[in-house]
Amino acid sequence: MSRDRLPPLSALRVFEAAARHESFKQAAEELFVTPGAVSQQIRLLEEHVGVELFVRDGRRVVLSDAGKASAQILREAFEKMFEATRLMKAGVTKGRVTVSAAPSFAAKWLMPRLHEFSDANPDIDVWVSADMAPVDFAVTDIDLAVRYGNGHYPNLHVEHLLAEAVVPVCSPLLFEAAPIRKPADLEHHVLLHDVGFETDPSCPDWAMWLKAHGVDGVDATRGPRFNQSSMVIEAAVAGRGVALAKRTIAEADLAAGRLKVLFDEKDAPLQYGYYLVWPQTREPGPGQVRFMDWLRAEAAQTDAPARTDGERPVFAAMDI
Repeated sequence: MSRDRLPPLSALRVFEAAARHESFKQAAEELFVTPGAVSQQIRLLEEHVGVELFVRDGRRVVLSDAGKASAQILREAFEKMFEATRLMKAGVTKGRVTVSAAPSFAAKWLMPRLHEFSDANPDIDVWVSADMAPVDFAVTDIDLAVRYGNGHYPNLHVEHLLAEAVVPVCSPLLFEAAPIRKPADLEHHVLLHDVGFETDPSCPDWAMWLKAHGVDGVDATRGPRFNQSSMVIEAAVAGRGVALAKRTIAEADLAAGRLKVLFDEKDAPLQYGYYLVWPQTREPGPGQVRFMDWLRAEAAQTDAPARTDGERPVFAAMDI
């Protein structure tokens, strides 16, 4: 077989996925094929180029030197092809913006505001993809994402959008029904726990919060647990107990009077925040630019604590 011809595009696509995951199984799951099909395509590609691209180590595979040298270049090439395809479809999708965000942020911060953007921009449809997993822009047509994290996202444009803080909250009815005047009063209340993936090392749990406030005698392990911040908020609104709430996620319910911050608590800034990200290989279209400008304006109006550079979070991981 001539080495001057390009190998089949399908084999290159399989190699790119397998190289990114360093796993034939995960590549197969992404491409909706069997691991055996992935292995076959890799063998065909290796025969075509005449070198090993993966080194088999028992049940594991790792990239060879030749595989490492070509994987990133090939990934960038596929990103450019996806971008070219996106531009081809621009005439069809020019009135659409697709944004990815974690479910809690999408439900509790973005959705209550989204009608304002739609009212002001009737020519643009916003498609929201609520997903816990970070979006891979190389294999999707999502335009931008809002991520909760530390802001370290290689190969992406990254812009800080919102800070985050944690405050104790409960429903006004619960507050009036049973006295909650000081932290020690929590002994008589159900504690609601956020155990979701939208957490970070500086985000306090009840044990950390009670210790920081000098409270003894309260069992910080009791109470129901929820794997999304929005569910914790909904439980608190329903009067099911007292929650340590992310202020950004709880903002709409606080503004509407469905939740009340306890103990005149000062916001405890966290290490993580919300970041607007989009691919470095894509130039945002006019609709995306308008939506991003709207996000920035909404974020600027949100009552969240801005942490100055170098300021140590109140609940830092080293305090645990």
